[in-house]
Amino acid sequence: MLWAGFLFGLLGSFHCVGMCGAIALALPEPAAGTSRFRYVGGRLLYNLGRATTYAALGAGAGLLGQGLRLAGVQQGLSIASGVLILLLVAVPERHTARLAVLLGFSRPLAWVKNTLGQLFQQSALPALFATGLLNGLLPCGLVYLALAGALSAPGVAGAAAYMALFGLGTLPLMLGLSLSGQLVPLVWRGRMRQAVPYAASVLAVLFIVRGLGLGIPYLSPQLAAPAVAAGPQPTTVHYCH
Repeated sequence: MLWAGFLFGLLGSFHCVGMCGAIALALPEPAAGTSRFRYVGGRLLYNLGRATTYAALGAGAGLLGQGLRLAGVQQGLSIASGVLILLLVAVPERHTARLAVLLGFSRPLAWVKNTLGQLFQQSALPALFATGLLNGLLPCGLVYLALAGALSAPGVAGAAAYMALFGLGTLPLMLGLSLSGQLVPLVWRGRMRQAVPYAASVLAVLFIVRGLGLGIPYLSPQLAAPAVAAGPQPTTVHYCH
């Protein structure tokens, strides 16, 4: 279900506009005389930086998911991912930053914000990419929802790909916003942000149905039980009389 990562990012990008749109709009302007190609390239690098961080976070989620799969809870993991997404949907957005503090991330977050402030004084391409990298570490309920889905992705590479596709799904709207200012009217941004929990809930149900192994091709395949290696067969010894 890697395609779900891209679809969720595409739908959730309206949420990104509301939460991170200010950063995209405040990216430092290039020096006078800079070509249009370099200007667009800088904005693209910023968004690719976000996607890179999401992929790295996905790899971490994949390591956790792989450990759980090795414990023999593959189907339960998919169901747990769906339930976790539903729980995150129920948590108000204002508690997202509070959750990061409770997990002991307050100091790293302070460093991220201070470093972002320094990077915003630079317009070089590497600085814009680094801005995107750090932006991906800021508390975001949508990213947490995506990571919950990445837990049940196939392997570490699959989880990283899931989150990379999630980041690429947010790219078209976020890139357009950074290039053209207020691309989406405020009214539509509000409406689409309200639709994100519903899209996340649908994704959660898909993960739960998949984990139930109902025998539905592609959607909920029935996973075969792991084969048990056969032990050595007893050897019959014939005695000559």
